[in-house]
Order: sequence, then structure tokens, then C-alpha cells
Amino acid sequence: MWRGEQPLVLASKSATRLSLLVHAGVPVETVAADVDERALQAEAGDLDPARIALLLARAKALSGATAAPGRMVLGADQTLALGPKIYHKPATIEAARIQLMELAGHTHALHSAVAVALDGTVMFETVVSAFLTMRPLSEEALSNYLVAAGARVLTSVGAYQLESVGVHLFTRVDGDHFTILGLPLLQLLPFFREQGLLP
Repeated sequence: MWRGEQPLVLASKSATRLSLLVHAGVPVETVAADVDERALQAEAGDLDPARIALLLARAKALSGATAAPGRMVLGADQTLALGPKIYHKPATIEAARIQLMELAGHTHALHSAVAVALDGTVMFETVVSAFLTMRPLSEEALSNYLVAAGARVLTSVGAYQLESVGVHLFTRVDGDHFTILGLPLLQLLPFFREQGLLP
């Protein structure tokens, strides 16, 4: 379906984002984005979590565009927030346990941002949010989940994959599938159509 002369460049190490694009008929090459996410977030100060996701996506797209001149480069990022508090990928199973207990019984937001850059210009950017309500969790329920999910809890910002056993943690999800997975395709694909890259 892709009408571009060259594949899209993805400035991300995310296997999920790569898979989403490929399955949508967009050929992709990857490049590493040289971005210190925590430093950028610290510099952002009081920006709300959605704007931080957009800032990081833009930085990744521009970094990737520097590494791939003349190519269209996509950067993406996602923040998870409970109120003003932003969560990151847990470093250990115990950190995942603490994080999940904080999220349990509450509704948190996933803010998924995407930016497309060509050389030094950001051509498109957007951020889309989903809201997920986690059920209250007993220690036993949480322990059972952590055993079932295993090391996968360390690979996502929420310590869960909704498309896997993480679905057992939730009572309600408001938002589209792609936003939850970290790439708002329903907003991105129309941009590519406007550029004549998709039919």
C-alpha cells in the first residue's frame, strides 16, 4: 500500500510499534534515536504528562531525521500518569508490584504521542489519550498476576500488556487499541494519505 520511494524510518526500538506499522502495510527501517528521555523530562518541568509524551516523540523524530537525512522519520513516545504522577518502566519485579498497587482501584491515563520529521522540520505531531480503570487488587491477586506475567512486567510502562494476561487487571478501558499500544495509527495514517504516501 505504501507509495513512498523509500520505507518510513522509525526512530524507536519498540517491537510493538514496528509490528503495528508493518501490519498496516507501511514498510519500515529503524534507526536509533539519541535522546536522553529522563533529562528532557526533567527540563520540561511542569508540563503535563501528555505534553511530555509529545516533547519526547518530537525529540526522537528530529534525532532520527539527523541520522537519516532526506528521509521521513517517525518518533513516538508514551507516558502513563495517575493524576500528575508519571510512571516509568519498573526496574524490578518488586518495583512493578509497588507500582501496580498504586494504580489498583484507580483510573490512569496513557498518553501516546507521535511525530514525523523530515530533516529539521516536524511535519506532523499529535498526542492521543486512553483511560484505563484497574480493579482493586489483593496481595494474592497481584502475586498471581506477577507470576503469570513474569519478566514481561519490566517491558512496559504500566507493568502490564493489555493484550495478554494484563487484561485481568482492568474493569474498564476508554480509548482505541493503537493508542494503548503506544502508536496512534488512526491519527497518523491520514497524514500519510495527505502526503500521497498511502491510497
